[in-house]
Amino acid sequence: QVQLVESGGGSVQAGGSLRLSCAASGYTYSTNYMGWFRQAPGKEREGVAGLYTGGSSTYYADSVKGRFTISQDNAKNTLYLQMNSLKPEETAMYYCAASRAKLGGGSWYGSRWYNYWGQGTQVTVSS
Repeated sequence: QVQLVESGGGSVQAGGSLRLSCAASGYTYSTNYMGWFRQAPGKEREGVAGLYTGGSSTYYADSVKGRFTISQDNAKNTLYLQMNSLKPEETAMYYCAASRAKLGGGSWYGSRWYNYWGQGTQVTVSS
């Protein structure tokens, strides 16, 4: 089992920044990919960014490219999402997830591939 705990959410004005953290514990060696997802009320969960834990590959949704950065600190077993130039439409619950599957550029954003999920952290962007 892998436990994931997100933190760092909050309220920010449009154009502002937040950094989300996801602390992982348990059998983290069993995971190959980690990702950040978000879900706004009444909308489907969508992949925001993904990362291959065994290398340097990162993936982003087109809507966040150039503004969001996913990274990991292996020593701390922590995943991060730096979010800059935030927009009101990005208000959502943000989730950290981990997958045992060997994903890639064509599948990292599929929530069905992820085995473990955190409880989420709320991000609210006001205009």
